[in-house]
Amino acid sequence: MSNIFSIGFYNLENLFDPFDKDTNLDKDFTPNGKFKWDQDKYWQKIDHLSQAISKVGLMRSDAPPLLLGVCEVEKESCLKDLVMSPSLKKFNYGYVFHESADPRGIHVALLFQKSHFKVLAYRAYSLDLKIDSETENTRDILHVVGKLFGKKIHLLLNHWPSRTDGTLKTNHKRLSASNLVQDLIHQITQEEVGANILIMGDFNDDPDSKSMNVLTSKGFLNPMADFQKQKKGSVKFKGKWIIFDQILFNKNLLEASWFNYLGAHIFVEPTLIQKTGRYKGSPKRTFTGNYHQGGYSDHFPVFIYFENSSS
Repeated sequence: MSNIFSIGFYNLENLFDPFDKDTNLDKDFTPNGKFKWDQDKYWQKIDHLSQAISKVGLMRSDAPPLLLGVCEVEKESCLKDLVMSPSLKKFNYGYVFHESADPRGIHVALLFQKSHFKVLAYRAYSLDLKIDSETENTRDILHVVGKLFGKKIHLLLNHWPSRTDGTLKTNHKRLSASNLVQDLIHQITQEEVGANILIMGDFNDDPDSKSMNVLTSKGFLNPMADFQKQKKGSVKFKGKWIIFDQILFNKNLLEASWFNYLGAHIFVEPTLIQKTGRYKGSPKRTFTGNYHQGGYSDHFPVFIYFENSSS
């Protein structure tokens, strides 16, 4: 059996169930809503996403990611349906899910293979975003502490505020998220000397952004920066490839005797690519406008390989 494994992140693009929930702005994703989102469409999306996840990393590993951060998940039940799907059930995934105050009801979560990872604790941290003295709710940052192959590791899962209203206008929101991550890193390292820390997420910023540069300046390796130099990406934004989805880890993890980092990748295969139309060549999304084309996500998964040297 191979000692090579992977850790990944995947923006699942609006993984909503078809039921209306009054506390969420999810009416578009209901049978009578804008997208006519029903059980058939929902289960097709579950099937497609699970198929994609099941193939990530198989070029060098015997199994899909041991750890997979995900975002844009509406409910815990969606994760349960995902991990119990035919394509993923045999890998015995567990999950950590936290419902944040995000008004759309899209949240971050962690999938993990129970045979290799044990959750010790987790906690979510809210961003304090003030707009005209009013609090703007957004996705929390999820801190999961666990043991991977018996070695303690801290995971920080992120989905930072989007650029929908303009990059410059929203930049301060992502800087606030970055500041919170820095505070969490400081807290972890103060309490635990030599802590292994891995950060992953859809940051809605690229590796050269100030919000991300400050993390690498604090000793974190961001292998996704190479993709930006190569003009490759996990998502197309305004016609250009952007690597918003990133995985970073600190020097302690890089130098750990049990963790031999082997490289970073964007998972792309023909079924995930839009073949025609306006978005030709981009990730094949679930909808183009209001038209349901039954795609996967508007993001490609990203992942890193590592060798478990202790096994």
